[in-house]
Amino acid sequence: MRTTLKIIATSLAAATLGLASHSFAQAPSYPTKPVRWVVGYPAGGGTDFLARTTGAQLSQLLGQPVVVDNRPGAGAIIASENVARSPGDGYTVFSADNGVLVYNPALYKKLPYDAEKDFALLGMMGRSPLIITAATNAGIPDAKALMEALKRDPGKLSMASVGTGSPHHLAMELFQREAGVTVAHIPYKGGAQAIQDLMGGQIPLMMLDLPSGISAVKAGKVIPLLAMSAERIPQLPNIPTAKELGFAGVEAYTWQGLVAPAATPKDLQARLSADLQKALADPTVRQKLFDAGWEARPTNAADMTRYTDAERKKWHALIKARDIKLD
Repeated sequence: MRTTLKIIATSLAAATLGLASHSFAQAPSYPTKPVRWVVGYPAGGGTDFLARTTGAQLSQLLGQPVVVDNRPGAGAIIASENVARSPGDGYTVFSADNGVLVYNPALYKKLPYDAEKDFALLGMMGRSPLIITAATNAGIPDAKALMEALKRDPGKLSMASVGTGSPHHLAMELFQREAGVTVAHIPYKGGAQAIQDLMGGQIPLMMLDLPSGISAVKAGKVIPLLAMSAERIPQLPNIPTAKELGFAGVEAYTWQGLVAPAATPKDLQARLSADLQKALADPTVRQKLFDAGWEARPTNAADMTRYTDAERKKWHALIKARDIKLD
């Protein structure tokens, strides 16, 4: 009797295991539906272009559509909150820039998201150095003339940015501190109108990111003067860097990384990170980004974490020292 029961129990266990194995084998593998890529800025801008160009290649690697979801407003805070509250199922990713991950936590007393806890960092995507540009009627043809004008009349020259607390504004603050100069800051609500006013000669100077202004620069409608980068910009090799003028501490970029909701499973994070790096390594993608003013900089999650931590240390100190607040 005991032998019979043992045989029955063994048979049932084997059958159960077989069913479980069959179910596992038949379980659909990730991804089985489109992936939503959230962008915190309007369609047609530099961030949107980076997402759509990279996303198209990522879609081929995932075998599912990558659908860009533009949710502009409040310096990408609206989009940040949306992603932070989204399910961590691998079907939501987000273009998180240095404003979202680095600046906002130091500029605002309260945010609807936690930059360090609500996101899983997947990897860096691209960056572009900030550059000081001049209107064609400003009478400032090069970096030497810029420095002479700033030293001659402290605080007289106006310089526009895309908004208070933006990478452009903070690059301006860093430049002023390191170069010992003063400019009158003109914050705009976004870059489109600022660039139009620069081209029209209504403002003499603007701190500009190359993806937003590369067409105006190439067309000769604005004059690039000085790059806030460690090395000369490949797209503008004739423009000197602040370091070349003796200001080694002036290095500022607008940059983008890809993140997912923090609850996203580790294996899905790893899959997305690996495919992101592959997408950005594609020569066609890299060339498109280069032509649009971006430098492709694919990294893994660990490298993005180290870079973001270093950026927080650097810029939080500047924000505190310059007493910049947005609430």
